[in-house]
Amino acid sequence: MNLPVPPPVAPMLAKSVPEVPTGEYSYEPKWDGFRTIVFRDGDEVELGSRNERPMTRYFPEVVEAIKAALPERCVLDGEIVIALDGRLEFEALQQRVHPAESRVRRLAAETPASFVAFDLLALGDDDYSGRPLTERRAALVEMLADVAPPIHLTPATTDIDEARRWFVDFEGAGLDGVVAKPLSGTYQPDKRVMFKIKHARTADCVVAGYRVHKSGPDAVGSLMLGLYNDDGVLNSIGVIGAFPMARRKELFAELQPLVTEPEGHPWNWAAHDAGERTPRKGEGSRWTAGKDLSFTPLRPELVVEVRYDHMEGERFRHTAQFNRWRPDRTPESCTYAQLERPLVYPVHDVVDGLGRMAGD
Repeated sequence: MNLPVPPPVAPMLAKSVPEVPTGEYSYEPKWDGFRTIVFRDGDEVELGSRNERPMTRYFPEVVEAIKAALPERCVLDGEIVIALDGRLEFEALQQRVHPAESRVRRLAAETPASFVAFDLLALGDDDYSGRPLTERRAALVEMLADVAPPIHLTPATTDIDEARRWFVDFEGAGLDGVVAKPLSGTYQPDKRVMFKIKHARTADCVVAGYRVHKSGPDAVGSLMLGLYNDDGVLNSIGVIGAFPMARRKELFAELQPLVTEPEGHPWNWAAHDAGERTPRKGEGSRWTAGKDLSFTPLRPELVVEVRYDHMEGERFRHTAQFNRWRPDRTPESCTYAQLERPLVYPVHDVVDGLGRMAGD
């Protein structure tokens, strides 16, 4: 590709802050999708991921839309998303990363993806990455003035009150929060020079298993969390795993009296016995090749309070964070009823046309 900003490019990143900052910022919705750098040089299109790996083959409908709608030579930063029934659906997006070409093509037709642009790195022979955000945004708005779905321009505002309203309202559409970008800032790949404000909540969860740490068999890598549904079934909802190494070893020793046999455990579909993987013997992680997803089952007696941002269906969208142990709570009291549910907010009210492709 003959572009002033050639691939690969590591996207510019954001650091977490507890509230929307005041000052000379452009505020934007934080989209819940696959961060993507779009490179187009004529008929050549490449979709680069956050880890700089190409995703082009997984989203053929986005590639065709880029060829139809974007300038012949350009580099854009944005997010690939899928909207169903008025909400962003990250799980549907994950299903698109599949080795089978036939499946990719089928899902491209059944659950088509969209690209939401929020920064401009290059246009024609001009490198915009060294220019302030105000110039990059103005050029991006002009470039996408007549764009149509499935290509979209993200909303942006310099009004902090509007940004605070977005933080509350847009969660109901499945968005992550708000991003604040310095108006005078240049595009700095792989640098945390923006700010992100994400939703944070707590939940009391049952600890029903653990995975060992990569350092060895005597340290806990992550704790498996569960919540009871309305039928009294303990669902697996996520993990916590950010512990100092000394605490990982302590946890391993503390949990041994609770280790139980797979038979009778609510999650025996993922149990292992003496290091051997059982019913899910062949399962691995979609994102980390060779990663073992088996775990050691525990009697579901411990309760832990965790911090989380939001849910994806019946599970935590991201890894939860340890808050404190709750010896005062019974495992049976840890249900979905405790979770805060955001008000519904149609995603096509955030960006016009997004989400309507599924018959909204």
